[in-house]
Amino acid sequence: MSKRWFDILASSLGLLLLAPVIVIIAWQIRRKLGSPVLFRQVRPGLHGKPFEMIKFRTMRHAVDANGNPLPDSERMTPFGSFLRASSLDELPELWNVLKGDMSLVGPRPLLMEYLPLYSPEQYRRHEVRPGVSGWAQVNGRNALSWEDKFKLDVWYVDNRSFWLDLKIIFLTLKKVVVREGISAEGEATMSKFTGKPS
Repeated sequence: MSKRWFDILASSLGLLLLAPVIVIIAWQIRRKLGSPVLFRQVRPGLHGKPFEMIKFRTMRHAVDANGNPLPDSERMTPFGSFLRASSLDELPELWNVLKGDMSLVGPRPLLMEYLPLYSPEQYRRHEVRPGVSGWAQVNGRNALSWEDKFKLDVWYVDNRSFWLDLKIIFLTLKKVVVREGISAEGEATMSKFTGKPS
């Protein structure tokens, strides 16, 4: 079975089976955090082509006196932390997978502003569709340094296979259960990438 057909079948089945969970989470977000329920952001996809990624919103709207968003640690709520720790905030990305913007497995889609900051080797992470989970996520997730994360992403690009994808999916489920590597040390989520690591 091709990777794309597997993505279509798995994401369709996931959306169908998890529909009650998705509805309950959406209702809880609306009740606890207000609207909008979904977080939408343009991210780079295959070959760096932009697409709109959707996730469940996990942070409250809070700004400083100048109208700038407060740090993640001040906007994150206990409910939002739970959604991230359990990876339930990622469920809407199954729609991105079904549409073909993403794959179940691949390097995580990062920010558009990072594109000019990558070295040629780091940019190779865009040779495949971005994933809901990936090799870096099951080997440390946000607890990794940017340099290590990109090395794992490129390793996946060079070694990808159907069986490796199945292994990553299995390890992802295991990571979700034990809730490892959700945040970088000292950060609510992950510090920004500011350029090519030395």
